Amino acid sequence: MNTEKITARRLTSEEVSDLGPQEEIFVSAELDDISLDCYAPAHLAKPGKYFEGGSFTARTVFGKEIQVLPNNAEERGIWIADEAGEEIEVLQSAGVLLNLALFVPNGNVEALEALYGAAREAFGAGIVQRWNEEVVAVPDVKVDLFEEPARGRKGTGGQNRDRRALDIYPTRVRFMEASAGWKFIVEPHHEVIDDTPTI
Repeated sequence: MNTEKITARRLTSEEVSDLGPQEEIFVSAELDDISLDCYAPAHLAKPGKYFEGGSFTARTVFGKEIQVLPNNAEERGIWIADEAGEEIEVLQSAGVLLNLALFVPNGNVEALEALYGAAREAFGAGIVQRWNEEVVAVPDVKVDLFEEPARGRKGTGGQNRDRRALDIYPTRVRFMEASAGWKFIVEPHHEVIDDTPTI
C-alpha cells in the first residue's frame, strides 16, 4: 500500500461549512467497503454551507462517496493540510482505471486481441488487465446525440441544443454523463444533403 505522510489538522463542522467543492480535504480511506488505516484525498460533493445538521458528503479521488460527521469523536473526521497540524498517512494513487467502450468493426476478435497486445507491450504484460468484458452487438445505424436543458425542449428551433451534437453509436451513451443541468436526447441520424443549385 503506497501512502505519504502529510501534516494536517482536523476541522470542525463550522470550518467545513466554509469550504467549497474545489478545496482538497482528507477523509477516511474506504475502498469497496474495506476501511483502511489511512486517509484519502477528497472534495466535498457540494459546498459546505448547505450543511443542515446532517452529514457532509465527501467524494474521494478514487470515486468513493463517504458520509462524514466532523464533530463525531468516533469517526476520523475531515482534515485539511496545515503545517501547524499533526502527521497523517494519505493513500496515494497507483494509477488510473479506464472504462473503455471499444468498437471493433465486424466483430473482429483478432483486432481486439491485437489491441490488448499493444496495450500490454506499452505498459507491461502484468499491468493491463481485463476487469469486465461485455460483448454487445452494435446495429449498423448511427444516431445523433444532443444535450438539451433538463427542464425540457423549448420550441423546435434547436437553439437550445447546439451545445453538444455528436454522431455516435447508441451503446456508447451508457458510458457518458450529461453536463450538469442538461439531459441527453438520442435521435436517428439523418445525413445532411446539400441541395444548393450549382452552376
